[in-house]
Amino acid sequence: MPKTILALGAHYDDCPFGIPGILLKAIRSHHRVVILNVIGNYSQWPPVQGRDRQLVEFSQLLARERGMEMRFLPHASLGFEANLALQQEIAEHVAEIEPDTAFLLWPRDRHPDHEVASAAAMAAIQQPSRLLNRERVKVPKEVFWYDNGPGHTIDFTPDCYVDISYEWDAITAWLGPLMAFVKKNDGDDGRQAFPQSKTILAQYRGLACGVPYAEALRSVRPRPVELF
Repeated sequence: MPKTILALGAHYDDCPFGIPGILLKAIRSHHRVVILNVIGNYSQWPPVQGRDRQLVEFSQLLARERGMEMRFLPHASLGFEANLALQQEIAEHVAEIEPDTAFLLWPRDRHPDHEVASAAAMAAIQQPSRLLNRERVKVPKEVFWYDNGPGHTIDFTPDCYVDISYEWDAITAWLGPLMAFVKKNDGDDGRQAFPQSKTILAQYRGLACGVPYAEALRSVRPRPVELF
Protein backbone atom coordinates (compact mmCIF):
# COMPACT_ATOMS: atom_id res chain seq x y z
CA MET A 1 0.00 0.00 0.00
CA PRO A 2 1.27 3.52 -0.76
CA LYS A 3 2.59 5.40 2.25
CA THR A 4 2.79 9.09 3.07
CA ILE A 5 6.33 10.19 3.91
CA LEU A 6 7.06 13.39 5.84
CA ALA A 7 10.62 14.73 5.91
CA LEU A 8 11.34 17.65 8.24
CA GLY A 9 14.29 20.00 8.12
CA ALA A 10 15.33 23.48 9.22
CA HIS A 11 16.67 24.84 5.91
CA TYR A 12 15.83 24.45 2.24
CA ASP A 13 18.69 21.98 1.71
CA ASP A 14 18.55 19.80 4.83
CA CYS A 15 16.39 17.07 3.30
CA PRO A 16 17.83 17.35 -0.24
CA PHE A 17 21.30 16.88 1.29
CA GLY A 18 20.50 14.52 4.15
CA ILE A 19 18.11 11.98 2.62
CA PRO A 20 17.58 12.72 -1.09
CA GLY A 21 18.12 9.10 -2.09
CA ILE A 22 15.59 7.82 0.43
CA LEU A 23 12.98 10.34 -0.73
CA LEU A 24 13.62 9.54 -4.40
CA LYS A 25 13.38 5.84 -3.64
CA ALA A 26 10.03 6.50 -1.95
CA ILE A 27 8.73 8.29 -5.04
CA ARG A 28 9.93 5.45 -7.26
CA SER A 29 7.91 3.12 -5.02
CA HIS A 30 4.80 5.31 -5.56
CA HIS A 31 4.66 6.81 -2.09
CA ARG A 32 3.64 10.39 -1.35
CA VAL A 33 6.49 12.60 -0.13
CA VAL A 34 6.11 15.93 1.66
CA ILE A 35 9.09 17.99 2.83
CA LEU A 36 8.50 20.59 5.54
CA ASN A 37 11.17 23.22 6.24
CA VAL A 38 10.96 25.49 9.29
CA ILE A 39 12.91 28.33 7.66
CA GLY A 40 11.20 30.06 4.75
CA ASN A 41 12.65 33.56 5.16
CA TYR A 42 16.13 33.88 3.64
CA SER A 43 16.05 37.65 3.12
CA GLN A 44 18.96 38.21 5.53
CA TRP A 45 21.11 35.33 4.29
CA PRO A 46 23.97 36.94 2.29
CA PRO A 47 24.34 34.29 -0.48
CA VAL A 48 20.77 34.88 -1.71
CA GLN A 49 19.97 38.44 -0.65
CA GLY A 50 17.68 39.84 -3.29
CA ARG A 51 17.00 36.29 -4.52
CA ASP A 52 15.51 34.86 -1.34
CA ARG A 53 12.01 34.29 -2.74
CA GLN A 54 13.53 32.72 -5.84
CA LEU A 55 15.44 30.28 -3.63
CA VAL A 56 12.21 29.11 -2.01
CA GLU A 57 10.42 28.88 -5.35
CA PHE A 58 13.31 27.08 -7.04
CA SER A 59 13.55 24.60 -4.15
CA GLN A 60 9.84 23.89 -4.50
CA LEU A 61 10.15 23.55 -8.28
CA LEU A 62 12.96 21.01 -8.03
CA ALA A 63 10.97 18.99 -5.49
CA ARG A 64 7.81 19.17 -7.59
CA GLU A 65 9.66 18.00 -10.70
CA ARG A 66 10.56 14.88 -8.71
CA GLY A 67 7.01 14.26 -7.60
CA MET A 68 7.37 15.74 -4.09
CA GLU A 69 5.72 18.61 -2.27
CA MET A 70 7.93 21.07 -0.40
CA ARG A 71 6.53 23.40 2.24
CA PHE A 72 8.11 26.27 4.16
CA LEU A 73 7.17 27.84 7.48
CA PRO A 74 7.77 31.63 7.62
CA HIS A 75 10.69 31.72 10.07
CA ALA A 76 14.19 33.12 9.57
CA SER A 77 17.46 31.57 10.73
CA LEU A 78 17.95 31.93 14.49
CA GLY A 79 14.49 33.51 14.66
CA PHE A 80 12.56 30.64 16.24
CA GLU A 81 12.55 28.51 19.37
CA ALA A 82 11.40 24.99 20.19
CA ASN A 83 8.43 26.42 22.05
CA LEU A 84 4.74 25.58 22.08
CA ALA A 85 3.96 27.88 19.16
CA LEU A 86 6.44 26.22 16.80
CA GLN A 87 5.46 22.75 17.95
CA GLN A 88 1.83 23.58 17.18
CA GLU A 89 2.76 24.99 13.77
CA ILE A 90 4.46 21.76 12.81
CA ALA A 91 1.72 19.67 14.41
CA GLU A 92 -0.88 21.36 12.18
CA HIS A 93 1.00 20.05 9.15
CA VAL A 94 1.36 16.62 10.74
CA ALA A 95 -2.40 16.51 11.30
CA GLU A 96 -3.10 17.49 7.70
CA ILE A 97 -0.47 15.30 6.03
CA GLU A 98 -1.09 12.20 8.17
CA PRO A 99 2.35 10.63 7.62
CA ASP A 100 3.02 6.93 7.92
CA THR A 101 6.79 7.52 8.13
CA ALA A 102 8.68 10.61 9.29
CA PHE A 103 12.31 11.69 9.06
CA LEU A 104 13.82 14.25 11.50
CA LEU A 105 17.19 15.92 11.81
CA TRP A 106 19.49 14.36 14.39
CA PRO A 107 19.15 16.52 17.56
CA ARG A 108 22.86 17.03 18.30
CA ASP A 109 24.27 19.48 15.78
CA ARG A 110 26.69 22.37 15.42
CA HIS A 111 24.00 24.55 13.85
CA PRO A 112 21.44 25.83 16.40
CA ASP A 113 18.72 25.94 13.71
CA HIS A 114 19.07 22.18 13.27
CA GLU A 115 18.84 21.44 16.98
CA VAL A 116 15.80 23.66 17.52
CA ALA A 117 13.98 22.32 14.45
CA SER A 118 14.68 18.75 15.51
CA ALA A 119 13.35 19.27 19.03
CA ALA A 120 10.17 20.99 17.86
CA ALA A 121 9.56 18.40 15.15
CA MET A 122 9.99 15.54 17.61
CA ALA A 123 7.28 16.94 19.88
CA ALA A 124 4.95 17.62 16.94
CA ILE A 125 5.43 14.15 15.48
CA GLN A 126 4.96 12.28 18.74
CA GLN A 127 2.24 14.35 20.45
CA PRO A 128 0.19 16.21 17.80
CA SER A 129 -3.13 15.44 19.53
CA ARG A 130 -2.05 17.01 22.80
CA LEU A 131 -0.44 20.00 21.10
CA LEU A 132 -3.56 20.73 19.06
CA ASN A 133 -6.06 19.61 21.69
CA ARG A 134 -7.68 17.25 19.21
CA GLU A 135 -8.57 13.60 19.27
CA ARG A 136 -7.26 10.95 16.92
CA VAL A 137 -4.51 12.87 15.13
CA LYS A 138 -2.56 10.25 13.25
CA VAL A 139 1.05 9.74 14.28
CA PRO A 140 3.61 7.97 12.08
CA LYS A 141 4.39 4.38 12.89
CA GLU A 142 8.01 4.80 11.80
CA VAL A 143 10.17 7.76 12.82
CA PHE A 144 13.85 8.10 11.94
CA TRP A 145 16.62 10.58 12.58
CA TYR A 146 18.96 11.46 9.72
CA ASP A 147 22.34 13.19 9.76
CA ASN A 148 23.34 16.29 7.85
CA GLY A 149 26.99 15.64 7.22
CA PRO A 150 30.24 15.87 9.18
CA GLY A 151 30.23 19.67 9.26
CA HIS A 152 27.05 19.69 11.32
CA THR A 153 26.01 16.41 12.91
CA ILE A 154 27.55 15.34 16.23
CA ASP A 155 27.78 11.74 17.54
CA PHE A 156 25.37 10.20 15.06
CA THR A 157 25.43 6.41 15.19
CA PRO A 158 23.10 4.83 12.61
CA ASP A 159 21.24 1.59 13.17
CA CYS A 160 20.01 1.09 9.59
CA TYR A 161 21.21 1.90 6.08
CA VAL A 162 19.40 2.47 2.79
CA ASP A 163 21.04 1.59 -0.52
CA ILE A 164 20.75 4.69 -2.76
CA SER A 165 23.10 3.54 -5.51
CA TYR A 166 20.31 3.38 -8.10
CA GLU A 167 19.21 6.92 -7.19
CA TRP A 168 22.69 8.47 -7.32
CA ASP A 169 22.36 10.15 -10.73
CA ALA A 170 18.95 11.52 -9.72
CA ILE A 171 20.45 12.86 -6.47
CA THR A 172 23.10 14.71 -8.46
CA ALA A 173 20.43 16.14 -10.76
CA TRP A 174 18.48 17.44 -7.74
CA LEU A 175 21.06 18.69 -5.28
CA GLY A 176 23.56 19.98 -7.86
CA PRO A 177 21.34 22.64 -9.46
CA LEU A 178 20.14 23.73 -6.02
CA MET A 179 23.71 24.38 -4.91
CA ALA A 180 24.50 26.04 -8.25
CA PHE A 181 21.64 28.48 -7.71
CA VAL A 182 22.95 29.48 -4.29
CA LYS A 183 26.46 29.95 -5.72
CA LYS A 184 25.07 31.94 -8.69
CA ASN A 185 26.50 29.42 -11.16
CA ASP A 186 23.57 29.78 -13.53
CA GLY A 187 25.33 28.03 -16.40
CA ASP A 188 26.29 25.03 -14.28
CA ASP A 189 24.18 21.90 -14.78
CA GLY A 190 24.87 21.05 -11.14
CA ARG A 191 27.81 18.70 -11.51
CA GLN A 192 30.41 21.27 -10.49
CA ALA A 193 28.27 22.59 -7.63
CA PHE A 194 27.35 19.17 -6.24
CA PRO A 195 28.81 19.03 -2.72
CA GLN A 196 31.81 16.75 -2.41
CA SER A 197 30.84 16.13 1.20
CA LYS A 198 27.65 14.36 0.09
CA THR A 199 29.60 12.08 -2.25
CA ILE A 200 32.13 11.19 0.45
CA LEU A 201 29.44 10.64 3.08
CA ALA A 202 27.32 8.45 0.78
CA GLN A 203 30.37 6.39 -0.20
CA TYR A 204 31.35 6.03 3.47
CA ARG A 205 27.86 4.86 4.39
CA GLY A 206 27.99 2.53 1.43
CA LEU A 207 31.23 0.99 2.62
CA ALA A 208 29.61 0.39 6.00
CA CYS A 209 26.87 -1.76 4.46
CA GLY A 210 28.48 -3.12 1.29
CA VAL A 211 26.95 -0.99 -1.48
CA PRO A 212 28.34 1.84 -3.65
CA TYR A 213 26.24 4.62 -2.06
CA ALA A 214 24.01 4.63 1.02
CA GLU A 215 22.23 6.91 3.47
CA ALA A 216 22.09 6.16 7.17
CA LEU A 217 19.27 6.48 9.68
CA ARG A 218 18.64 5.92 13.34
CA SER A 219 15.21 4.75 14.44
CA VAL A 220 13.57 6.82 17.17
CA ARG A 221 11.78 3.68 18.37
CA PRO A 222 14.07 0.69 17.73
CA ARG A 223 12.14 -1.99 15.87
CA PRO A 224 12.40 -4.20 12.77
CA VAL A 225 11.51 -2.05 9.77
CA GLU A 226 10.97 -2.44 6.06
CA LEU A 227 11.05 1.01 4.49
CA PHE A 228 9.82 0.56 0.93
